[in-house]
Amino acid sequence: MRWISTTWFAMGLPFVALSGASSIMYKNMGVSDSKIAFWTSLIMLPWTLKPLWGPFLEMYKTRKFFVYITQIFTGLLFGLVGITLQLDYFFSISIAVLTIIALSGATHDIAADGVYLNELSAKEQAKYVGWQGAFYNIAKVFSGGALVYLAGELEKSAGVSTAWMIVMFVYGAIMILLGFYNMRALPSEEDVEKRPSFKEGLSTLKDVIISFFQKKYIWFSLAFIVFYRFAEGQAIKIIPLFFKASRAEGGLELTTSQIGLLYGVFGAIAFVLGSIVAGNFIAKRGLTRFSLLVLCAFFNIPFIAYAYLAIAMPTDLYLIGTAVVIEYFGYGFGFVGLILFMMQNIAPGKYKMAHYAFGSGLMNLGFMLPSMVSGVLSDYLGYKEFFIWVMIATIPAFLVTFFVPLRKPDPNENIEE
Repeated sequence: MRWISTTWFAMGLPFVALSGASSIMYKNMGVSDSKIAFWTSLIMLPWTLKPLWGPFLEMYKTRKFFVYITQIFTGLLFGLVGITLQLDYFFSISIAVLTIIALSGATHDIAADGVYLNELSAKEQAKYVGWQGAFYNIAKVFSGGALVYLAGELEKSAGVSTAWMIVMFVYGAIMILLGFYNMRALPSEEDVEKRPSFKEGLSTLKDVIISFFQKKYIWFSLAFIVFYRFAEGQAIKIIPLFFKASRAEGGLELTTSQIGLLYGVFGAIAFVLGSIVAGNFIAKRGLTRFSLLVLCAFFNIPFIAYAYLAIAMPTDLYLIGTAVVIEYFGYGFGFVGLILFMMQNIAPGKYKMAHYAFGSGLMNLGFMLPSMVSGVLSDYLGYKEFFIWVMIATIPAFLVTFFVPLRKPDPNENIEE
């Protein structure tokens, strides 16, 4: 718990800053919805491509080293983002720096997953996956809640660009502190001897790719991890823009502070509870067909809450908060199923860390591609019709969950299958 808590918080913070908080920041700075959705989705590409450099992390230094050094580097880059917001061409320059943050964050995730997979047995992985998800989700709520609320309050006195500059500095300070803490907290029982040859690294990458696609039922598994998030990828990018948009545009016309309050108070409690309850649920039942369908239902059905908000257009903040609670609890609960599926159906074998990176990378592709087109869809359909479409888009998730073959994990399994 000393290192799972801080490492998964550090994993979630930059991912959510790029995929969520940056959308509100750019919206407040006058950037269009379609432009925001496209570019803040495209910069998530490193989380999809990370399997390409995953095998090289197996060669140089230790996984622990890559975890804390990328946390510190990411922190410095967030500070640089804050400075770029004061420039004339702030959007293009800040997007470029955020792309480098994505590269650093993706590298961090490969190494952190590698530590988790190699330090914990299959039984321990199931035991702690709920806590892993909980702290990742705490980072999501902290980013989309507390820091967005802070930005909203600062906007009133300091202006939009200065407010978000300060918030980016806060992101940076937190990541740097986490990096220095994890330098000591992470386990060090790794073999520090790595193969130094780049040629061998390329050979390893080739072996990783071939062995990955030779896994039994791999295409069914890939369809599962891509389509499980198909609806979420479309909804999650538009929700804060829907909250912020004027009522004339079909939005709820909330202030930045109100959005931060919704995520930071309502969402925080629901997120953590959902993750912890799911961890206990999956630890008792294991990853069975029934349990996976339950997790899929919790993950996807709650998006109906936003369809209701878009149709009813309520003004009561507590009613809007109830919708956020429903969706965030379901997200925290259902996401655990996806993580454990990849650990027990994708990762096992000779290259645990690299194969898990492949799985999580393709999972993010299933998130990124729908997100890129979500802005165009919402502009074309309008918010009400868009969220109705999102509910239709949950159907593929239920189909792949029902049909995907499940692999039974060996509790004594370590590195080799």
